[in-house]
Amino acid sequence: MSQNFHTTLPAPQGRPLRIVALASGSGTLVQALIDNLDSAKVELLAIGADRDCAALERAEKAGLPTFKVEYIPKVTDRGQWNRDLIAALESWDADLIVSAGFMRIIGADVVERFPGRIINTHPALLPSFPGAQAVVDAIEYGVKVTGSTVHVVDAGVDSGPIVAQEAVNVHPSDKVETLHEKIKHVERRLIVQVLHEIAGNGLTIEGRKAQISSND
Repeated sequence: MSQNFHTTLPAPQGRPLRIVALASGSGTLVQALIDNLDSAKVELLAIGADRDCAALERAEKAGLPTFKVEYIPKVTDRGQWNRDLIAALESWDADLIVSAGFMRIIGADVVERFPGRIINTHPALLPSFPGAQAVVDAIEYGVKVTGSTVHVVDAGVDSGPIVAQEAVNVHPSDKVETLHEKIKHVERRLIVQVLHEIAGNGLTIEGRKAQISSND
């Protein structure tokens, strides 16, 4: 379910925005963060995962600290996993947590501990096509435009306040793979842009509305 936040993450003064990224798979979004974040504005503290994955290998190759809070379906106790994830994230004292290809629903306990401080990228223009099959759903529905969304994580599934969006045209010849690749290209650029903007201006969330403040 969605929830209302009333929080402000101020722009850090005299230091970079400190972030931890969470991932589960190939780590292309993690690589985008490694390659494109301006370290004077955003400091990538560590990469965490719920399994062994290429994202951790990318982080290690870049000399970044990594951690794993393993989740095994039908084996792992969800409540304990939430507590372990909270403990791991608390140890880094990050300003913001970025779900960058993290294929695990972040529990309500975690959201409550870090209210308004977890953001996620999603391969659709929310609120259309939430969930793990967003690109498939867009193709099957026949939409002409989809895109990428950066949103605040709440206790629901892709239901938190929207921070930024960018559209991607769907060509009649697009298949799931080609459309997903186009969205990923936008997604990688958009998350870096959003993080740089939050670092400079902060993020205010009031109910359903998330706003990167302006210095103008």
